[in-house]
Amino acid sequence: MTGPLRTELADYLALRRALGYRLARPAKLLVQFLDYLDQAGQSTITVAAALDWARRPANGNSNWWSYRLSAVRGFATYLHGLDPTHDVPPPGLLPHRPLRASPYLYSDADIAALITATGSLRTPLRRATFATLIGLLTVTGMRIGEAIALDRGDLDTAAATLTIRHGKFDKARIVVLHDSSITALTRYLRLRDRLTPASRSPALLVSDAGTRLIYCNVHVTWKRLIARAGLRPRSAACRPRIHDLRHSFAVRAMLDAYAAGQDGQQRLTLLSTWLGHVHPGSTYWYLSASPELMAVAGHRLEAHLAGRA
Repeated sequence: MTGPLRTELADYLALRRALGYRLARPAKLLVQFLDYLDQAGQSTITVAAALDWARRPANGNSNWWSYRLSAVRGFATYLHGLDPTHDVPPPGLLPHRPLRASPYLYSDADIAALITATGSLRTPLRRATFATLIGLLTVTGMRIGEAIALDRGDLDTAAATLTIRHGKFDKARIVVLHDSSITALTRYLRLRDRLTPASRSPALLVSDAGTRLIYCNVHVTWKRLIARAGLRPRSAACRPRIHDLRHSFAVRAMLDAYAAGQDGQQRLTLLSTWLGHVHPGSTYWYLSASPELMAVAGHRLEAHLAGRA
């Protein structure tokens, strides 16, 4: 019954993507929503149907429900302009309630334990892929989605750089790598070429099938590695997430700057650009949860007020 809606969905996604939106997850959700409408025997979007579908699973997080409904709202708004019989769910339904997790700052020992835990994975390629992925996230601070999206051509071994072409808001940037990182990546590529010689994937990091990594599968493996490494939540809001490797990188970069006697504000500006943040305020959040960094900043303030270097 939703055949025409599926055609409209393709047009809607093409229009939004032409404006610079990627919409990978919303696209999947909207296909699922149209499947739901088919099962319900409906050919138009109603507020009741959108709410019923959005509030699944029944024990789901309220912010996840809000995200699902927002995906439908965008498509419904587009459809309503073409056919007013489609309802647009009001913005106040299932409101998003911002709740940021407390960053789990990894120590050197934690990183070593995680890389050691990759030795428990099933195949040599999988072990090498996840060890390389963890190492890459640790030394660059890039987002997991950015790492997965990297192609082989994005690595320039001669210039020792990685080009991140698909950052947040689809912005690109270049990160410089240490010689040891180039060595590790080169070694990984030799191994993957030997183990998956028929792979045609342009991806830098690949699965056992020689295909690009998928975030949900990486997340499942990450949870296994965390358990294997013996890392435990520090509180209900502070759990060892893969994204916290990025937080840890940011904090370490600032601690290194202070230890070297460098200007913290200059380092913060550079760090914000390096991380691909649109606004420095996003970088401040990455740093605000570190007791070690706050202690160093406090000592520097006391020294400044006392007239000491």
